[in-house]
Amino acid sequence: MNRIPFAEVQAALAGVLRKLGFAHDRADVCARLFAETTRDGVYTHGVNRFSRFVTTIRNGRVDPAAEPQVTARLGALERWDGRRGPGNLNAFAAMERAIAVGRGHGVGCVALGNTNHWMRGGTYGWQAAESEMIGICWTNTMPNLPPWGGAERIIGNNPLIIAVPRANGPVVLDMAMSQFSYGALESYRKRGEMLPVDGGFDAEGKLTRDPGAIEESWRPLPAGYWKGSGLAIVLDMIAAMMTLGQATHQISSVAVQETAISQMFLALNPGAFGSAAEADRIADAVVASLHSCKPAAQGGKVRYPGEETLRLRDENTRLGLPVEPAVWAEIMAM
Repeated sequence: MNRIPFAEVQAALAGVLRKLGFAHDRADVCARLFAETTRDGVYTHGVNRFSRFVTTIRNGRVDPAAEPQVTARLGALERWDGRRGPGNLNAFAAMERAIAVGRGHGVGCVALGNTNHWMRGGTYGWQAAESEMIGICWTNTMPNLPPWGGAERIIGNNPLIIAVPRANGPVVLDMAMSQFSYGALESYRKRGEMLPVDGGFDAEGKLTRDPGAIEESWRPLPAGYWKGSGLAIVLDMIAAMMTLGQATHQISSVAVQETAISQMFLALNPGAFGSAAEADRIADAVVASLHSCKPAAQGGKVRYPGEETLRLRDENTRLGLPVEPAVWAEIMAM
């Protein structure tokens, strides 16, 4: 595994993007978002996902020059057309706008339709939390998850992100509606490890901990069984209804053809009815209660969502971003 300085990775990715038609500043931001994802330890959606992103530009699913446009406004609520532009740039702009509206109204909401894969959803939760706002966002996806009781992938694993600002480290939940995201399945498979609990069904319809078998069957287990299935369905419905965009059943099931998806971005001001210091005190007390919990395993630790991300961020900033040699060689060839 190569260790490459953050600035070098960002510069290399930005150089590729400019050759593909990105304006200079947009290439820099898009590349930074990819690099930050790898820095934070979400390797499947960072630099490792860049080649697939380039494929979607070359096959016309992503328009590098397209920027999102506002199509409707009602108070703190806005509807945007992503115009099939780069998904991470569209999502970053939508959350930035939700934050700005939320500062004035206490809450801001942007419904973003006709956009593309946003890469790591947690990016936009961290974006809100680091702006001292509570962030909530989700996206629908191509059909990649069977509904509870079903044998076909007809719903999406529709990632949901909830982020809470905190001076001593934001609390950021980034979860798919499957027990293990496809990125997590890929990571376990590449490490040659079995899942710690059943994660889906094999080709014969039996529950398994084999990540490769689940990838082949396209039948991951919904998180919480019927609960994750139900949540995936309503998140899809809300995103499509609020954007007047596509629902999961209308989206291509081929990964490099997935486009015109629907997303929601909300930002809430925790200091709207009190002081930011009081909100921070409440968050700190919750974290302290978690850290005081006796771990189930000897030598274990109870962590809050996002705590491990901060550790990996520090490590990868100091040592350089871990990038597979084959992936880096492919980027250099671009």
